[in-house]
Amino acid sequence: MKMFLQLEAGNLTIALFFLLIAIIVATRPFVRPVVKKFILFTVIAVFSLLIAGHYIITTGRMTDVKTAFANGKEVECESRLNRKAAQSVVVSKKTGWHLEGDLFTNPNFERAFHTARCIVKVKPKLDIKPAK
Repeated sequence: MKMFLQLEAGNLTIALFFLLIAIIVATRPFVRPVVKKFILFTVIAVFSLLIAGHYIITTGRMTDVKTAFANGKEVECESRLNRKAAQSVVVSKKTGWHLEGDLFTNPNFERAFHTARCIVKVKPKLDIKPAK
């Protein structure tokens, strides 16, 4: 949970900003009490559902990535180091990567990758049918 809060601090800050706006709007004297409750309930409910859903999806993907890596599959991680060249890095045990907690590390690579920023690499299935 702590790592999720660190990784998603920007998104959570935006959600809190919108909640603050909703509170300011709802507490104006010209807003009826029924509308105040509706605004606050709706904003809190929507953001709670979105954040909880994002947390569930992210932690599930992290588990899938760890399991796939442990089974020797390739994992593709987002690389923000050089946006003009390769935008992702393929991580696998074959190429010397290790999993330390939630981070992929490699002594030959200058930075680590968090499992929340990775997906399991799926090899495309080519369904080529012969021409008739």
